Amino acid sequence: MARPTSHWRIPARYAGIVLPFLLSILMTCVISGVSTLLALGITREALFAWPLAWGSSWIIGFPTLLVVLPFVRRLTAALTKPSGA
Repeated sequence: MARPTSHWRIPARYAGIVLPFLLSILMTCVISGVSTLLALGITREALFAWPLAWGSSWIIGFPTLLVVLPFVRRLTAALTKPSGA
């Protein structure tokens, strides 16, 4: 896949928003899909219910990531050794 040209790229100062935005899209997609399939089985109803489940979970997931990600980064740093230590 070709890399976007620099005039289409988001400035690095927005990385703190872009990372949780993309992560929340991917995670809620997978989790809502699995949950929907487990609840309804592989059916036509599941296919139509999944987008609503995904949207609903993303509405909660994205703001949650914005709030918890700084804490998770600090916790990760506390639980891991620095490089070269």
